[in-house]
Amino acid sequence: MGSLPLLNSLHKEIVHCRACPRLVAWRQRVAQEKAPRFRDWDYWGKPVPGFGDPSARILIVGLAPAAHGANRTGRIFTGDRSGDFLFAAMHRAGLATQAISVSRDDGLALRDTFIIATIRCAPPNNLPRPDEIANCARFLDREVAFLPHLRVMLALGAIAWRACLDHLTRAGSAHPRPRPRFAHGVVVPVGGLVLMGSFHVSQQNTQTGRLTPAMFDAVLASAKLHAACSAVHAD
Repeated sequence: MGSLPLLNSLHKEIVHCRACPRLVAWRQRVAQEKAPRFRDWDYWGKPVPGFGDPSARILIVGLAPAAHGANRTGRIFTGDRSGDFLFAAMHRAGLATQAISVSRDDGLALRDTFIIATIRCAPPNNLPRPDEIANCARFLDREVAFLPHLRVMLALGAIAWRACLDHLTRAGSAHPRPRPRFAHGVVVPVGGLVLMGSFHVSQQNTQTGRLTPAMFDAVLASAKLHAACSAVHAD
């Protein structure tokens, strides 16, 4: 049995998860109350599974669905400013078929890239608790297991960086000691993968200039290079 049916089955399981009462209550409240500008939308209001190319060599790991972004549209980084920045950059890098992502049926497809969130439900104030991150870790582990060609993990922000390191530890991959610290542009070989870090594509970073399009373009170019080199070495 190929990995795609198993991945689809896992995504159905993710969508029906109710493991974190605080997150369930919040995502449903947001979906019912809505933002005035989205009052005509039928909000998703459920956990958000990963999205992308099942043959991907590059995995991008974000923080969580935005309350009026992915929690509304049902697709990660879709319908918010963070996604606008991310997919524009991915399109420039040749990793996405279009530069915008507004809904699940907008025709966007990813090339050689898969995107997931550390937390699959929108958290209040965009701040998940440690126990909620731990509850979602099983989905990270299983989703990665269904990406057989993965070579690079790109963590957006410190929480995603820790989640990636925790996953690699659980998977039995030895990493350098002391434990690698998050920084923008950091690259750490871990087992048979390359772990990379970038500032998150949030408005807090992109509107203040902490993360510029040129900076993120460089990160994606580096991810593509490491994915290609790792594939050659694996062969």
